[in-house]
Amino acid sequence: MARKWVSTLAVAAALAACGGGGGGSSVAPPTPTPPTPPAPIVPGAMADPIVYNGAATASLAAANESSATAHGQLTLNGARYDYTATTGHLIARNGATGAASVSFFYVAYTLDNQPAASRPVTFFYNGGPGSASLWLHIGSFGPKRVVADQPGTTVLPTPAQIVDNAESLLDISDLVFVDAVGTGYSQAIAPNRNQDFWGVDSDAASLRDFVQRYVAANNRQASPKYLFGESYGGPRTAVLANLLETAGVRLAGVVLQSPIMNYNSNCGVFEAGGPDEVSCQGYVPTYAAIGAYHQRANPLPTDLSSYLQQARNFAAGAYRSAMTPWLATRTAPPAAVPVQLEAFTGIGAATWQANLNIQPGYVQRNIVPGNMLVGRYDARVLAPQASQLASGGDPSLAVVNQAFVSGVRSYLSDVLHYTAGSVYQPFNDLVESWNFSHDGKAVPDTVPDLASAMTLNPALKVLSLSGYYDLATPFHQTELDLARLGANPNIVVRNYQSGHMGYLDNTARRAARTDLGAFYQMGK
Repeated sequence: MARKWVSTLAVAAALAACGGGGGGSSVAPPTPTPPTPPAPIVPGAMADPIVYNGAATASLAAANESSATAHGQLTLNGARYDYTATTGHLIARNGATGAASVSFFYVAYTLDNQPAASRPVTFFYNGGPGSASLWLHIGSFGPKRVVADQPGTTVLPTPAQIVDNAESLLDISDLVFVDAVGTGYSQAIAPNRNQDFWGVDSDAASLRDFVQRYVAANNRQASPKYLFGESYGGPRTAVLANLLETAGVRLAGVVLQSPIMNYNSNCGVFEAGGPDEVSCQGYVPTYAAIGAYHQRANPLPTDLSSYLQQARNFAAGAYRSAMTPWLATRTAPPAAVPVQLEAFTGIGAATWQANLNIQPGYVQRNIVPGNMLVGRYDARVLAPQASQLASGGDPSLAVVNQAFVSGVRSYLSDVLHYTAGSVYQPFNDLVESWNFSHDGKAVPDTVPDLASAMTLNPALKVLSLSGYYDLATPFHQTELDLARLGANPNIVVRNYQSGHMGYLDNTARRAARTDLGAFYQMGK
């Protein structure tokens, strides 16, 4: 529930109106305090009175497409860019019936005095499912960013330090950040309920309708269009791209930030020893990278790139060969396999011999001895397991979370001049409510969706960005998933010395910005 603050002036005025100001007293009343002047009216500001609700059964009785506008300037590589920020809602309509379905909250940054037809536009969203777009919005390539400087073990200060973003993509593309239903300020419109859009297919369909509405409302039909999704936003992008191409909306490219394209191939999804257990082959190079970073590998590598290629080769060779019989009958692996795994990770060969398929949660707790916990999103971040930093299960998220939550809320109101009758909802825990089924599987494999989109549009470009130290969506599993699409010069895979949110690392963000610049040039 949002707190309702009452100013001391308002309380004093209420007491006076009730006769609480000393009526009947012979003491002269104090000199009245001059009234506080009203806050200046900011041109383009919007005070949205609606109370938005992320509950499963919540819906809006009605919605409109009002928005706030603000203007900014950004200097990139010595050139000044003037831009307009539009913050508000657009109404997505059901493609079959035309009925209003969702009031989507978005923030769009568009360069001033530019021809829309030749100007690319990129749609950003985070994943979860249940995350609003705050991480990409004020962390990655928008005009402003939170100073994060990861990896680190010091909790970022609040209020967050928000600065001009020297790695912004605004010189290349207009940028639209949109929140999925039930997050941020996005909500279903009656008779629909939020939960009606909490599934792989219904979620992607609603975002298809949003993209189409934005394009129509802003005359962007001729603009080159890009999608940019992070984490669960990766499979969302694959499904959404296929839906848009099927609907006749041609895309120039898609960017997959630390995606989980196929839940069925990620061993962290399934219970160890359960009937659906899958091989952790795709995690082995990540385990090796973490072992090297924390100096658990033996010998320590002198060339990380060559070392990780060695780990890939081992995972595809000896490890995979040993894993097939181990999963089937728990056949003990050849002795050389656990010995090599110990050399990569520092986790003893006897432990690997007993469990060849060690899952990422175990690695988090055991790759560094002494009851230490490495981060799930960024395993370079290390904290004692009994510490406050580790209490939520991921110290790498704990150090940045509150700064981003408070930062996006103040940024919306103070810089973009948009307020609502409720507090911006950065995360809604939807995992247990989400319908993960897709295309006949209990959990999604969206590589075929991306393949279908590329068949419909052979010119479609794909860029995948991953971090070596990401224990949630390991870089090599993404490589394996995308390899199913076959050799294609339109598919580019880039990995960085970073975690899941690679843009929080200054070096990785700069490298990714260079790769993104080259990627957008491919679309011309």
